[in-house]
Amino acid sequence: MTDPRLVAPSAARNRDLILDRLRTILPQEGLVLEVASGSGEHVVHFAAHLPRLRFQPSDPDPVARESIAAWIAEFSAANVLAPLALDAASPSWPIAKAEAIVCVNMIHISQWASTEGLFKGARKILPAGAPLYLYGAYKRQGVVTAPSNLAFDESLRERNPAWGLRNLEDVAACAAKNGFGPPQIVEMPANNLSVIFRRLVQG
Repeated sequence: MTDPRLVAPSAARNRDLILDRLRTILPQEGLVLEVASGSGEHVVHFAAHLPRLRFQPSDPDPVARESIAAWIAEFSAANVLAPLALDAASPSWPIAKAEAIVCVNMIHISQWASTEGLFKGARKILPAGAPLYLYGAYKRQGVVTAPSNLAFDESLRERNPAWGLRNLEDVAACAAKNGFGPPQIVEMPANNLSVIFRRLVQG
């Protein structure tokens, strides 16, 4: 029988680094939506170390959702819900409320409409003050800040011209347009960033 679990090598490298950030920004209790959960390795790791929270993974890809479900079963992750079919770019999300959103490595591996949809959807479901956490590589003022990121950006655009590293300033402007405050930016290893936005107002 084929094992449906996918393995992303980067997940093992960055999951504890991301977890350290999440400990400082997530609420003590409540529901955390992960957008674009991919293999599912991140969400089961976070859930194991943050047992008072409930996690809702999601991904538009049915293969990814099958992998997420398999990782949940493997770890008997009682505080992780079944994965949702959620496309960030869609105007309608299959979830009405969450206390926080986590989105790892989606912004650069998707069309810009997915970034716009992420903030539009987050605006609808997050309460005032709630965090939206992003992790990944970015351009700063239009400049790729490391040779490795330049090569990564070029490889992404070769795979899909609609992909590629985003200007952090453009992401922040999109966030502000949708009712989020200015980003808190934390430098991470391997030329990545943790970027935390908070929902400013209801409505």
